[in-house]
Amino acid sequence: MSVKDKRLHIVLISIHGLIRGNDLELGRDADTGGQTKYVLELARALAKHPDVRQVDLITRLIKDPEISEIYAQETEKLDSNCQIVRIPAGPDEYIAKELLWDHLDAFTDNLHDFLFTHGLPDIIHSHYADAGYVGSRLSNLLGIPLIHTGHSLGRVKFRRLLAAGFTATEIEKRFNISKRIEAEEFTLASAELIITSTFQEIEKQYGLYDHYTAEMMRVIPPGTDLNRFHPPSHNQWKSDIGKTISRFLHNKKKPIILALSRPDNRKNIDGLLTAYGESKELQSKANLVIIAGNRDDIQDMEEGSKAVLTELLYLIDRYDLYGKVALPKHHRADDVPIIYQLAAQSLGIFVNPALTEPFGLTLIEAAATGLPIVATEDGGPKDIISNCKNGLLIDPLDTENITDTLLELLNDKISWINFAAMGLKGVRECYSWPAHADKYMEAIYEIIKGTTAKAPAPRSRRPMLFHDRAIVTDLDQNLLGDTLVLNNFSTLIRQNRKLTTFAIATGRRLDSALKIIKQYNIPDPDILITSGGAAIHYAPKLTEDTAWRRHIDHNWTAKAVRRILDPLPGLKLQPRSELSEFKISYYINQFRAPSWEEINSLLHQHELAVNVTISFGQFLDVLPIRASKGLALRYFASKWEIPLEKILVAGGSGGDEDMMRGNTLAVVVGNRHNEELLKLHDHESIYFAEQPYANGILEAIDYYDFFNSCKTPQTVSELSEYD
Repeated sequence: MSVKDKRLHIVLISIHGLIRGNDLELGRDADTGGQTKYVLELARALAKHPDVRQVDLITRLIKDPEISEIYAQETEKLDSNCQIVRIPAGPDEYIAKELLWDHLDAFTDNLHDFLFTHGLPDIIHSHYADAGYVGSRLSNLLGIPLIHTGHSLGRVKFRRLLAAGFTATEIEKRFNISKRIEAEEFTLASAELIITSTFQEIEKQYGLYDHYTAEMMRVIPPGTDLNRFHPPSHNQWKSDIGKTISRFLHNKKKPIILALSRPDNRKNIDGLLTAYGESKELQSKANLVIIAGNRDDIQDMEEGSKAVLTELLYLIDRYDLYGKVALPKHHRADDVPIIYQLAAQSLGIFVNPALTEPFGLTLIEAAATGLPIVATEDGGPKDIISNCKNGLLIDPLDTENITDTLLELLNDKISWINFAAMGLKGVRECYSWPAHADKYMEAIYEIIKGTTAKAPAPRSRRPMLFHDRAIVTDLDQNLLGDTLVLNNFSTLIRQNRKLTTFAIATGRRLDSALKIIKQYNIPDPDILITSGGAAIHYAPKLTEDTAWRRHIDHNWTAKAVRRILDPLPGLKLQPRSELSEFKISYYINQFRAPSWEEINSLLHQHELAVNVTISFGQFLDVLPIRASKGLALRYFASKWEIPLEKILVAGGSGGDEDMMRGNTLAVVVGNRHNEELLKLHDHESIYFAEQPYANGILEAIDYYDFFNSCKTPQTVSELSEYD
């Protein structure tokens, strides 16, 4: 009997959360969400596959009067060949996943006994880090191939929690993050195959791990419920949500441009609204419907959401878009398919203009409804449009590109019809659960036949959660200027990502910095400091450090600063595109304007606590007193536990000076010797490179032996004498 003739027994392990066959308690807590829905639907889809004999979904047995009795049942039938199996481990009551680590060995032993009693499976598939630990131990003990799906990763969560204001010590105490990351490394070392949703997830998330190898990764996107998301069968304007949306629109017969996402600045809804507001042609041809979460009072919302929605309302008013834009306050989960159908029946377009989009589930839901899509060229949407051929990609940072692409599709009804049909076909073939099961089984047979690459032998491990050193550089005067040398620098950074944190600190706003990074193919930074130190974002999802935002808001009064500086001679406020919430920028004519000392003194006389910098002799920036590139650098260095003595800073302007002073390793590249940074020449810890631009940084990397001893030659010499 060939491998393909054998019907397989598959064990899925998903330990935490509350899993039952019907009425999933999604959203009950942080542990009962998308993963529980995914594994349940995966189990049912695999059980229907003709090559599968049995599917067991393994989770934890819970006896707790606070929850349903069903979670105390040892087995629960889902189908004739599919069941939930609950294994006891730890306390009877329901506990959070962070508290399960000490009980996973008992779970492993009990599951081992169950499998020996009821029959060993052909494949073990673990979900999340806790199940990865259990699955790895069983796989190594029994010799059964292990495949794994991470769902989310500890190294990424660590960054996100730092951004939310937690310290490394608090994160460790509350989330046992080091145990989780160690379990993930153990799983990567043990697994035959890792299943992910997108290629971006592979590169930007799993790429952070020591045991990552590209050969063991397989992209198999999750399925979509085609019974819920389908083309409209009747006029949905008569539905409750249809009536709600129609209240906003003067002419509901026009096609709908639909955007649906959380009110998050990474979703770039304001960029879409700006494109719409600046195009009279777009306004004449289509309405814009924005579904951005639910709200009662914007003032009561979390700061990030409040800022996004306030900006949207400002833009609607600025461009006078009343009657053309719908921004409803509320919608139910059951309304979402209807909203897609409203757009489809209007011959509209679904648009995702996000700055970063790891997957793009809404794009699949829209396609399943017969709605063509226009989406960011970042991440998951590239995969979806490549598979489905049902839409167009846009540069989310290029307003004209967004406008032109939307108009192209609105003006071409033949393309609209073709994209709609291809989307329906593509979702069935690539993003339905039967399609997922087919690809899954193909991958499994490769493992059983031994054709899938094995994980490498264990490597030496880093002692820290992240890297123990960092390179921080400005954009304009350091990286830009010599494209060939920049390519060499970028290659070196990519080769050393496992060892070194890469950060960019720039005076540009986030959107402007991202455009430059993309244009010049600069490696995505782990940390992006923008607006001169007024904002910090972390890879891979551009997560904003909200704790930093709250920190620098102390005593910041932007209106008072402008009231004093706007009337001064020689100062001209820069365009709104160059300003941000915590950065006021002027063009300065130093022949007419007061000196830096006079401006600083004037602001202090009015009791305004601010940081004032002049860059390139022509730009004056005013930030909160707690915000600067140097302060932002020390903030993330402390949170990430990277010693300043192992941070190489490449400065390009006066705004970089406070990054370079102190205990950091620093370099002034050759093209900046005679500029504002010349005064740093007397500092022994600052290296003045002979080469310009990125070549100067490469020269400093050699000078400091950065990837090895990471010290100044003088320090190395002194240590040798001491030895």
